[in-house]
Amino acid sequence: MFDFNLEQKTDKSEFDTIELWDFLIVGGGPAGLNAALYAKRKGLKVGIIAEEIGGQLHNTTIVDNYLGFNLIDGEDLSDTFLKHIQELEVPILKGVRVQEIIYDNPRFKVQVSNGKTYTSRTLLLATGGAPRKLDIPGEKELANKGVTYCATCDAPFFKDKHVIVAGGGNSAVEGVLDLVPWASQITIVHRSQFRADDILMKKLNDVDKLDIHLETQILAVLGDDQMMGVQVLDKKTNKKRIIQADGLLIEIGTVPNSWLVKDLVRTNERNEVIVDNNQMTSIPGLYAAGDVTEQPFKQIIISTAEGAKAALAVNQYLNQL
Repeated sequence: MFDFNLEQKTDKSEFDTIELWDFLIVGGGPAGLNAALYAKRKGLKVGIIAEEIGGQLHNTTIVDNYLGFNLIDGEDLSDTFLKHIQELEVPILKGVRVQEIIYDNPRFKVQVSNGKTYTSRTLLLATGGAPRKLDIPGEKELANKGVTYCATCDAPFFKDKHVIVAGGGNSAVEGVLDLVPWASQITIVHRSQFRADDILMKKLNDVDKLDIHLETQILAVLGDDQMMGVQVLDKKTNKKRIIQADGLLIEIGTVPNSWLVKDLVRTNERNEVIVDNNQMTSIPGLYAAGDVTEQPFKQIIISTAEGAKAALAVNQYLNQL
């Protein structure tokens, strides 16, 4: 069995002794872990700083769309990733919070909640993001019990079931289309009007098992051990009612954890970090990968791939220097 105290001692000593890192990674999700793997194999002096390891994998019950794993628990997949990193002896400083990233051209300083500052030649922001929530009663309690935030991940689990989709933008309509091969009935509930692109809206015309309720606000998710429906408010009539369903797909966008670099690098209107083809931000040597970036498809396998790409790009960047 792995000795947690030994891990902490090893990590602490390396973070105490290395004065200048080649590559520091902020974030312990799939993007950060895979970046560390590739950087270590390139011989870089690399370390990970993270509050916790696994990121959103710890909020995922079952993963069924990661190549090589069939119906694996999200936490188990995270543990598999971590074990690989530990075998490579990548130092990990966890249980701490990065408080500030300072660009001291050409180096980066990372101030951490343990009172210390770590300096690196390059840096990867892999802090991820989180699905935007409705923040209504029952949502948290029934998460992964009928309530989901990812159609790509969970659509097959709703085979022959009635699913409500919350949202009216591109991601909501795409969620509906992902559900079509599986769900027996789909209901869109949105508090205002559609704002999805016309090309996507036209595809809804071909969905024959679809109900649409606009100007309708979801007030609560109902159910005990499993979601049974939602309570909604019809804003036109100001009347409440219940829509029974087996699942609720919430697709109202994501919130990127980009606050550490919001004053350093270019971001879009959603505060997602803008990167080039090699995951580099607008500051040379500062990279970003995974759900914190503008990349629209928030998937585990895409985040891991971006982490690898960032590490390879960092190695090339350092060689050129």
